[in-house]
Amino acid sequence: MHTLNFKKLFMILFSLALTASAQVKPGIENLRDSDFKILRGKRVGLITNPTGISSNFETTIDILAKAKNVKLVALFGPEHGVRGDVTAGGHVESYVDSITQLPVYSLYGKTRKATPEMLKGIDVLVYDIQDIGSRSYTFINTMAYGMEAAAENNIEFVVLDRPNPLNGNRVEGNILDMNFRSFVGQYAIPYVYGMTCGELAAMLNEEGMLEGRKKCRLTVVPMKNWKRSMNWEETKLPWVLTSPHVPTAQTALLYSAVGILGELQTVNIGVGYTMPFRLIGAQWINGKKLADALNAKKLEGVYFRPLSYKPYYGDQKDKQLSGVEIYLTDEKKVHLTDIQIHVIETLIKLYPGNNPFALADSSRNAMFDKVMGTDRVRKALMEGKSAESIIETWKEPIAQFMKIRKKYFRYE
Repeated sequence: MHTLNFKKLFMILFSLALTASAQVKPGIENLRDSDFKILRGKRVGLITNPTGISSNFETTIDILAKAKNVKLVALFGPEHGVRGDVTAGGHVESYVDSITQLPVYSLYGKTRKATPEMLKGIDVLVYDIQDIGSRSYTFINTMAYGMEAAAENNIEFVVLDRPNPLNGNRVEGNILDMNFRSFVGQYAIPYVYGMTCGELAAMLNEEGMLEGRKKCRLTVVPMKNWKRSMNWEETKLPWVLTSPHVPTAQTALLYSAVGILGELQTVNIGVGYTMPFRLIGAQWINGKKLADALNAKKLEGVYFRPLSYKPYYGDQKDKQLSGVEIYLTDEKKVHLTDIQIHVIETLIKLYPGNNPFALADSSRNAMFDKVMGTDRVRKALMEGKSAESIIETWKEPIAQFMKIRKKYFRYE
């Protein structure tokens, strides 16, 4: 009897261990495992880029192009393009894909939303892009515009779900003030929103957050084996750079730590050097002084090391900069979005004559506000308010968002 119980216990523990270590299956693999049931006999338009791949590196384009009873008829490219060969902010033009011979329509050129002409003859739009979990990253807005276009043209919309590399529990930053709505911030969500693209799509659809409170016929193809607490390495999925300056999964975390500060272009954040979003530097900064001041704050999960470096390209090309390298010592505990607020506060205190906002022109300050989703943070920092007091104002709105967000969880 005891032996039998032991065997049962062993099998349960063995099964749990297998589940814990199982590779995550992205939505495209679940779609394939279902023999493409929801797409059979339909003419498909695919919104994708190089991150749309299976765990064995087969592109979603190739998978759908080879699928029986599925007719892939058009590709749609977000920022950086379907093949990822366009730099950040560069306009993507429409053309014919040299590999598939399919028309490729740009969603980051003359229009951000697919037009009726682009969608002519299409029954369903499928979205498969790896996001990085930050509100200002444009892919989620391309997804939302695709949902709006689908609703307006009475076609279906399918999201092939993928992991959030910041994990599904991290929620940080301020809620976007809709007065600052732009393509780098479309919806009243926090800067780090802690949802997969499929969960976010469902929330946008059901909460009436799309333009004109439109609602599309949405289907989310879920992942298998993904847990909200997972970091990217735990998914066992290959990382394909989501844009030229996000070459690794950890860069995706660092983007949320300093990306907003980088919009000012008065302090270098490692773009132009070998460590994008990992550095804070300028000619007027003393790296040791800045590192000591930031480390004295004892921020959880992060350490700042002084260094000097010389960018290879960009506005600071060949200039000797001094500053700090950012080390994430505990990815689970660190508050990413807070880091840049503490950095700016510290820079203003240490170098009042080189206030990053005062050094920036009006257009860069406006861009900071757009990405931040408000002008209150910039104004508060200019007035000498502490990072802690600014961050404190985010907590109550975040708590309200958390209640809404939880309704759309598909994973534990």
